[in-house]
Amino acid sequence: MSDAIRILAVDDSKSTLEVLRRNLQAGGYDVFTSQQVAEALPLLEEVDFDLVITDYRMPQASGLDLIKHIRENHRDVEIMMITGYPSISGAVAAIRDGAGEYLPKPFTTEELLSAVERALERCSRRRVLSSPGTPVGQFGIIGSSPEMERVYRRIGKAAASSANVLISGESGTGKELVARAVHYNSDRRAAPFVPVNCTAIPDSLVESELFGHVKGAFTGAKESRAGFFEIAHGGSIFLDEIGDASPNMQAKILRVIQSKEFCKVGSSQVHKVDTRILAATHKDLKQLVEEGSFREDLFYRINVVDIPLPSLAQRGDDLLELITHFLAKFSKAMQRPTPDMGDEALQALRRYSWPGNIRELENLIQRLVVILDHDRVEISDLPESMRFSLPKEGGLDRTLAEVEFEHIMNVLSMVGNNKTRAAEILGINRKTLREKLKKMSV
Repeated sequence: MSDAIRILAVDDSKSTLEVLRRNLQAGGYDVFTSQQVAEALPLLEEVDFDLVITDYRMPQASGLDLIKHIRENHRDVEIMMITGYPSISGAVAAIRDGAGEYLPKPFTTEELLSAVERALERCSRRRVLSSPGTPVGQFGIIGSSPEMERVYRRIGKAAASSANVLISGESGTGKELVARAVHYNSDRRAAPFVPVNCTAIPDSLVESELFGHVKGAFTGAKESRAGFFEIAHGGSIFLDEIGDASPNMQAKILRVIQSKEFCKVGSSQVHKVDTRILAATHKDLKQLVEEGSFREDLFYRINVVDIPLPSLAQRGDDLLELITHFLAKFSKAMQRPTPDMGDEALQALRRYSWPGNIRELENLIQRLVVILDHDRVEISDLPESMRFSLPKEGGLDRTLAEVEFEHIMNVLSMVGNNKTRAAEILGINRKTLREKLKKMSV
């Protein structure tokens, strides 16, 4: 059977199935459809699906019934629930029963494909971990360097406690992966892990998103909705990029941490909540506290256990393990032979500063697998920025442009790709730095 990604969509609406089929096939997926749970069960036995997308309300057996069946009989299949009847109980039940994604109708094509991509990434990660010969460290994280061994020890200590955790590191270093490792190795593993992007919530919607609202609480509130904290009850809530949270959001988060209770928008009823805070940031929160842009009391509440993550450039031979992993992953997904890595190309990648860290490496390997028309990655296949980062023999026959480029990239790596700070160190303004990077095609 083909190695293409297979998705089963289950919905009693023919029009919804047609929309799902059309959009998912356009995304390159093999799509199977069924209008009833009873029809879906035999398909699950016959076909190795990667993802099942199911409606919530259907005649006879419901989407929740299907989720329970999959979790009991096909544990390596990822699940996403969609519904035209969003409700607090539905969202909570779907997530707790095993759905990794919950997508209310109507949704855009972009929202659908984004949710599918997240679900398949979790599926891929879980299967990679169970594959023999895959180079992985502890907690399902790839890497065995001394720097990562220190991270694993911190994860183990954090997972064994109930304390709040602050994960710090540059963008692209895998902070959410570490947060998930803490949650799924703790005694809260059976309860939900709820990620929240602190930069994506408008200030006017903070309270509604965090704590939910009741029907009629404001214009457009046609249904009651659960907030992130209610869905995360008993589990963990992951506050990503908390350093970018507004003062209003900081105050709301601090209040619920201190009181362990909240009220929905439009209601005076008090709800108790038991959830663990896992926060992440690429910024220096201590510096933000000193500058007055981050609350000191909130900082001490979330920074009980700290897990600092190293940059990719600090992780030594982990780079080789990650390259091996990504080459195998994308070659399988695209049904192409796994290419070898030429010595010069590998040397260039080892010398590169990786300002985008693991995310940048993953993007590069995916692009190489797509565009390569030969079976070995040579240095000529790499972007110019990476070729220039390899000093020529002797080190003195590089052009001024090459030396300048390497210095700029090293400074950007050192400051976590903060272009304002990099411009200050380089003694130029941000506009000049932006023009130089544009000229270098970065």
